[in-house]
Parts: sequence; structure tokens; C-alpha cells
Amino acid sequence: MGILNNPGCPKALEIKNRILQGFTSIKQLKHVYATLLRFGLERDNYLLNLILKRTIRFGNTNYANLIFNHTEQPNIFLWNTMIRGFVSNDCFREAMGLYSSMRKEGFLPDNFTYPFVLKACARLSDFHLGVRIHSLVVKCGYDWDEFVNTSLLTLYAKCGYLGDAMKVFDDIPDRNIVSWTAIISGCIDAGQHTEAIDLFRKLLEMGVRPDGFSLNRVLSACTLLGDLSTGEWIDRYIRESGMAGNLFVATSLVDMYAKCGNMEKACQIFNGLLEKDIVSWSTMIQGYASNGHPREALDLFFQMLRENLAPDCYSMVGVLSSCAKLGALELGDWSSKLMRKDEFLSNPVLGTALIDMYAKCGSVAQAWEVFKGMKEKDRIVWNAAITGLAMSGHVKVAFALFGQVEKSGIQPDGNTFMGLLCGCTHAGLVDEGRRYFRSISSVFSLTPTIEHYGCMVDLLGRAGLLNEAHQLIKSMPMEPNSIVWGALLGGCRLHKDTQLAEHVLKKLIDLEPWNSGNYVLLSNIYSASRKWDDAAKVRSIMNDKRIKKVPGCSWIEVNGVVHEFLVDDKSHPSSEMIYAKLGELAQELKAAGYVPTTDYVLFDIEEEEKEHFIGYHSEKLAVAFGLISTAPENVIRVVKNLRVCGDCHEAIKLISRITGREIIVRDNNRYHSFIEGSCSCGDYW
Repeated sequence: MGILNNPGCPKALEIKNRILQGFTSIKQLKHVYATLLRFGLERDNYLLNLILKRTIRFGNTNYANLIFNHTEQPNIFLWNTMIRGFVSNDCFREAMGLYSSMRKEGFLPDNFTYPFVLKACARLSDFHLGVRIHSLVVKCGYDWDEFVNTSLLTLYAKCGYLGDAMKVFDDIPDRNIVSWTAIISGCIDAGQHTEAIDLFRKLLEMGVRPDGFSLNRVLSACTLLGDLSTGEWIDRYIRESGMAGNLFVATSLVDMYAKCGNMEKACQIFNGLLEKDIVSWSTMIQGYASNGHPREALDLFFQMLRENLAPDCYSMVGVLSSCAKLGALELGDWSSKLMRKDEFLSNPVLGTALIDMYAKCGSVAQAWEVFKGMKEKDRIVWNAAITGLAMSGHVKVAFALFGQVEKSGIQPDGNTFMGLLCGCTHAGLVDEGRRYFRSISSVFSLTPTIEHYGCMVDLLGRAGLLNEAHQLIKSMPMEPNSIVWGALLGGCRLHKDTQLAEHVLKKLIDLEPWNSGNYVLLSNIYSASRKWDDAAKVRSIMNDKRIKKVPGCSWIEVNGVVHEFLVDDKSHPSSEMIYAKLGELAQELKAAGYVPTTDYVLFDIEEEEKEHFIGYHSEKLAVAFGLISTAPENVIRVVKNLRVCGDCHEAIKLISRITGREIIVRDNNRYHSFIEGSCSCGDYW
């Protein structure tokens, strides 16, 4: 019996009106359900359906299941409400169990049942059950229903049968935007991004108007392809169709431009948003962080905080990544406290970002504490800890951690071995590096990537095994890129093999003729070998091609503010005190027996002038500022965008002994922890 069959029942109408008013708590809903039972309306399926729907909206599937199990004669509407409720709350196995019970009770599913049952099959990747349900769909005559067909094609696509999904799609007589979006999403999930874009073009040709979700999906295909020109075409369509004001679509555009490297356009769209939510802010912050603009990312983060928006997982990852790049430990630590600690420890993405930030800022102890506290250690968390330890010189501990990964049953991936090989490179462990490199394929059945080859070439080159490194490049199954050749060139520089360096440089110039670093490195080789004429020829080529050397730049964080220095920089407000401090240090260094290593200067000039140049490298300016701006017990942390030069390395070792300060310098290659006149790298970098 239902309320429609008993319209004269005043209590039933009163309960109906109360349910339709809505509830602010599950307690209120339970009170109304108790009233329904008290007045003997437990068989009123209409009222029960209303109560079930509102119970499910609270996400309380257990209580909904309790109500349903106490229902004596549930009809198809109640079964459908329960199945839909379980699926909407990601309880897919429970939904399938309910579907099975419904069939045993003799109920035939209808066109409202199938879409949610098929969605559960898709999410569970239960292809065989999905096929059986497809057969039932045809037998029951629901293969004409566009929503059922859309669910079917989604099932086939999610289970990896894109060809079958396309057949279902082709058989849909009246395709709406939902079915178009489903097949486009299926192509994207299968890695067929170009096909997804082609389908979007066809959609427009057939006069179908895309919605926000379909535009989001096709923009994601452009992002994954790095297809900026198609993304710009879709941007024009969005503006012409009047959808530019849609926050969801605009944020997708910001994301596409940011991930394609066009931060200027991303910023333009972001600034044009009349309303910005946490997703749009996070997208921009992540965009700046991933495109090498950490300071802009942090500036935007503080702007977001001034708008009284609390950070979410994605904005926090962008902030911690930016702090890691700048070596801003204090700022990163402060930012992390804007979220609860248990959010980091229970979320592998957040936890990994925090481990990475601490490790890259030289605070390995804090990184280790976060790692130990992680409630769920997936492969990415293990990789972050292994890489952090290896890069900071704790190579043996990283090896031990890798042993734990194997014992825990987690399958290592390419990134795991990148961390191990980088650790071997920085510690000069050639035999261990060879063993790990061989085990990638022989033990773990993985295929070494070009990055793994690059690490091995770097390891062999640093160890002076230049011929072996060169032979390894020749044996690579893929074409070597600039990173691989650059690693060999670095070995040539270290061991002054100018003949091989010239050969390598020709390869590098073919690959990236615009990169000043290749020319500078060869010029350094010639300069160190006192081949000034050859060095001058390299500089002449650079001048002719208008290639500019990337300037050395160092950052240091003091009291939460990041300060930037260039070579011979006098723009800092404290420049006078910085240079005075460098003068004092120069006297003390000289008294300690320090002699400037002028081989690292590029130009054929007088020795005294060379000493002037190396005396004011950016990392020395940053260290001097740290000495005059921080308490004696504080660690000085400096980040440099280029490899720290040999002279600065020797000088900072002595400065750490003279001042009694711990100085950490992270360059673009590794970490250097200077304590009492020695460096953690063991002078091997």
C-alpha cells in the first residue's frame, strides 16, 4: 500500500510533507522513520522510498540498508533506489550483491536499474558479469535506451575493450552529449588522445553542443598530448559559444595552458575569472610550481590565503614543491602546519610532497620522521624516501630501505631505481650501480628507460670509465638524448678528456643548439687545460649565435623570506655588509691556507682578476648573507640553479670550519652538507 492509494490518511500526508522539507541531521530522519513505524506505515513504499533517498544523501548506507531489510514487500522503485544509493556512495560490491538479491526475488531490472548496475561492473572491472547483463539488456528490450547504452559503452571502455565500446556507440540511434562524452573519455582512458580530439571535432560537426564535462575531457586530451594549438582552438570555441564564464571550463583551460607551459595565457584566464574557487587557485599554484616559477607560486599562495581560502591537497603539494626548489625549509614547515598532521600521514600524495620538501631542503631527519609516521606507504612514498636519502648522501640507508621494499611485497618501478642509481652516482659506487642497473631487467622484468641509461653514463663518467660510458651509449636501444650526452660531457670535463668532449659536444649541439650549457662546459674544459684559443672560439660561436650563458643564481631563506643572489650581485639591501663579511672571510681563508682555484674561471685574464670573479660567486654571497643574518646555532641553507664550482666548494668547506657553522648547499646535481671543514659528498660530485 502507498500514500497514493491512501490519500485520506492525514498522518501519511504529514510525514510526506515533513520528509519533503528536508533534514539537517540523520537524527531528525530517524525520528521521522520511527513515527512512520509507530503509525503502521511500514508498508508504504512511497514514503519509504523518500526516506531511503534522504538517508543515502547523508551517505549513511548502513542505515538505509537497515530500513530496506525491514521492508516486507519492496517494489522495483525501492530496489533501484538502494542500488543507485550504493553506487553513488562507491559501495560497488554491495550494489552488485543487492542486484543479485533482486534477481533471486524474481524482479526484472528496468532502464533505471541497468545504468547503475553497469556502472558498478565498470568500477569493479567485472567484464564477464557486464557481458551477461548486456545479454539481459537485449533480451528485455532495453538496448534502445540511450542511458543504458551509454553505461554499456563505458563498461567496455573501462575494461579495455574500446573496440566493443565503439560498436555500442555506433549503434546508439540518438546520441546525446552524455554518450559522446562517454566515448571520448573511453578513448582518453585508453591512451588514444588524438582519437578523442577527432571525436570531439565530429561531435561539433553533427551540431551537438558540448557541456562543461565534455570540454574538460577534451582539454585533458590536449594536455596529455601537449597539443597547445588544438587547446587554443578549443579555447576560441569556448569564447565564441559563450562558455568562458563557466568556472569549471575556465579552470580546465588554466590547467591545459599551465601543463603545456604557457603560464602567461593561464594567468590571463585566471585573472579574468569573476569567481575563483580552491580548484582554480590550486591549478595556478601547481602550474607555477611545475613550470619552474616557485616564487610566483608562493606569492599566489599567500594571495589565496588573504582571500580566506584554506589550502587543499593540490595547492599544498604545489607550495611544498616550490619550497623544495627554493630550499625554503622554514616556509615549507610553516605552510605544512596549515593542514592537520594526520592529513599528511594518511594521504600518500601529501606525505610524499612533505618528505620531498624536507629532503631537498637538507633536513633528512624530518623527512625520515614523516616517512616513519605514514599510515599508508605506497610505492611513491617509498620512492620519495629512497631518493631523498640517496641524494643527501645516505646511500647505504637508501639501499637498506630498498631491501625493505622487496620484503614488503611492493614491486619497485623505474623511479625506485632512479633513486638508487643516483645514489650510486653521487657516492661513486660503480659496482653497486652496475648491479642495480642489470637487475632492472634481469630480476624485476622492467625495461630500463633513457633516464636509467643517463644515470649509468654519469656514474661511469665520473669514475673515469669514459670508454665504458661511451660504449654503453652506443649500445642503447633508443636514441640518446641531451641528458645522456651531457652526462658523458660532464665526465670528460672532470677528467679533462678534450678529444671525447669535442665529439660529445657535436652531438649535443645537434640536439639542442640553443643550450648555452654545452658551450660553457666545453669552454671550461679548454680553460682548465689552458687552451685559451680554443675557449675563445667557443665563446665566439656563442656570440655569433647570440647564445647567452645561464647566469648562476643562489637562494637563501632567512626568517621566512627567500633572498636571491647573482654573481657579483650588489642589488641586495645588505650588500655593503655582505661584501664586508666576504672581505673578512677572504683574510681568514688566506690565513688557513686557502688558494683560489682559478681554473674554474672561463676567461684568459690575469690571475688577480680571476680571483675577483670567483670570490663573488652567487653561492658565496648567499653564504655570507646567511652568516650575518642568522644565529650561530642555525643551519645555513643555500640552493643554487647550477652545479657549485670547485673553488666555491673548497672555500665553503673552510668557511664551515672557520665559523663553526653547518652549511648546506643544494645545487642542480646534489646536496652538500659542510661541517667542520668537510663535505658530505666526500669531494665527489
